[in-house]
Amino acid sequence: MSAAEAPATESGEPARGPVPPGGLLDVLGVASVVLDADGRIVLWSPQAEQLFGYTAEEALGQYAARLMVHEEHSRLVGRLFADVMRTGQSWAGGFPVRHKDGSTRLVEFRNMRLLDDRGDVYALGLAADQSTVRRLEQDVALSERMVKQSPIGYAVLDTELRFVSVNPALEQINGVPAAEHVGRTLREVVPLLNVGDLEAAARRVLETGVPLIDDTLVGRTPADPDEDHTWSHSLYRLEDTLGHVLGVAVSLVDITEQHRASVEAETARRRLAVIADASARIGTTLELERTACELAEVAVPELADVAAVDLLDAVVEGRPSALGPSESAVIRALAVRPAEGSDAVRAADPPGQIARYGPDRLVTECVRTGEAVLVPRVKDEDLPLIARSAEAAVLLGRAGLHSYLAVPLIARGEVLGALDLKRTRNPAPFDEDDVLLARELAARAAVQIDNARWYQNARNTALTLQRSLLPSHPPVTTALEVASRYQPAGATSEVGGDWFDVIPLEGGKTALVVGDVMGSGVSAAATMGRLRTATTTLAALDLDPARLLEHLDKTTSALDHSIATCVYAVHDPHLRQCRIANAGHLPPARVRPGSPPELLDLPTGVPLGVGGVGFSTVTVDFEPGDELVFYTDGLVETRSDSLDERLALLLSLLDDPARPLEETCDHLLRTLRHPDNHDDVALLIARAQELG
Repeated sequence: MSAAEAPATESGEPARGPVPPGGLLDVLGVASVVLDADGRIVLWSPQAEQLFGYTAEEALGQYAARLMVHEEHSRLVGRLFADVMRTGQSWAGGFPVRHKDGSTRLVEFRNMRLLDDRGDVYALGLAADQSTVRRLEQDVALSERMVKQSPIGYAVLDTELRFVSVNPALEQINGVPAAEHVGRTLREVVPLLNVGDLEAAARRVLETGVPLIDDTLVGRTPADPDEDHTWSHSLYRLEDTLGHVLGVAVSLVDITEQHRASVEAETARRRLAVIADASARIGTTLELERTACELAEVAVPELADVAAVDLLDAVVEGRPSALGPSESAVIRALAVRPAEGSDAVRAADPPGQIARYGPDRLVTECVRTGEAVLVPRVKDEDLPLIARSAEAAVLLGRAGLHSYLAVPLIARGEVLGALDLKRTRNPAPFDEDDVLLARELAARAAVQIDNARWYQNARNTALTLQRSLLPSHPPVTTALEVASRYQPAGATSEVGGDWFDVIPLEGGKTALVVGDVMGSGVSAAATMGRLRTATTTLAALDLDPARLLEHLDKTTSALDHSIATCVYAVHDPHLRQCRIANAGHLPPARVRPGSPPELLDLPTGVPLGVGGVGFSTVTVDFEPGDELVFYTDGLVETRSDSLDERLALLLSLLDDPARPLEETCDHLLRTLRHPDNHDDVALLIARAQELG
């Protein structure tokens, strides 16, 4: 090793004195043989004994050609030996040599002439097994070619974490020529990159020998100083064959695009989860204020730091809601979330209060045009256009409002009000993806709000009837564990008609309902809302499931050209049974510990709204630990697979009765749900529990 290659001291100067030996010669097993001018062996190394098989005692004094060369090659060897001794020019090449055991081995030779201080001439032969030499050459050539041509950036750092070498890919990544890397530290080469963690990791690898695999590094390099990149990097300790630590090898792959795609996919997944959560949580009742609160609760904190749900006062009163260009908006606040705390919350209209917003206000523009209003980055001059008053504008400024979004609540073609969203803590501004999500939430909530608006009297009547028939209404807390999901169709702007309900009944019993109104859009959602209301009312009467479906059939027939499928089940924890009736719906699956999952054998029945056909009730055992899985056809039906195949796949996925219900819901949707499916999915899973 030269002084330039020796380990560096803290001052950066090469270390002087002995350095640990390398192991390359040991790998090659280089043998040394010295011949006198007559071709007799005068020196014989231990490696020569290993390579040729003869001990020093056996070899010394012997003619090398007689000892190691076959007779047919002796003349050629003699001529080569004479040329080296006469001219002093070295000779190198491969040659077959006779081993002591009689075998022939190909050996790589390098022969040269030596002179001692008396002028005597000798021949030095350096020899190694040719297969070992070729293998090492191939390994070196392969490694060098791979490193130079690889799109992955590679570097070697010494034990002081200074660059020893880099490949062309890393030159491009760093934007620094290879020659300017050598001898410099990471901080000196890529000053825009925070390399503290990388250096600490490299030192750990040097100390422990444990590699670091596929860690993520984010930052900038001179190659692109204006934009962050994301890299996946790995670190490996380099050692020679004797175990001496040489440094650290670094591999670097630019995964910026993959990272962005992953972030976008995760964002999309979270947004779908918000929509599914909203579908399950918004519209649990037909109470106007409660539905508005549910919408605000879904929006915070996933979408906004502060959310307000406001309705036009004319809509609440049942009057036309259209606004002219110069008209103010008279708005009734229904819900604000969080309910209290920040200045931004105090700036919002308190629930129940009526406020007048001038024609220049942004929320007025939103309800007048029926379009979203987005201010990605709020400036001081925007605050008066957002707030209800000058005092409220001061509060919003003090709260740090930096991004604003309002989306209209539209149902059946009528603007009902607006979902008002603000960000004060979340540093990211609202973007177009947020607009799409907010519109989806608003669209789903608007139908429920409109149902509540138009059917408030019907809801009150149903509640009054229920209270008169049921002295108590115990919550479902001990008899069943329930998990549910709702996923919209691929066309997320459409409102679908799939629904599910969990209805507490007398005596600890629980009604479980899953239904699907045929069609989509506002009409299907409106019909679904009516059927949910009717089902809740009828369930309170503790009717036999078949009898209840008959009443629902009459209700559906009274609706304009409406048809729906439905499964209605009543769980009795004391009898450990479920009574189930089916109206043209796919059969639920039952999962029992120790038994394979099965589809319940139920009379299919006809859809609601057909009329004139009776329904049947079937009683099935439902022990603690058993599960019932209710679903709509959007989960299992596709255009390319048969229904039997898809139902068999559904059963195969219900292979773990002990899996948490929430995980089971996600597992089914993730595996069965097709992204381009044009149908909604409602999923309800109930597990029986031991009564306390």
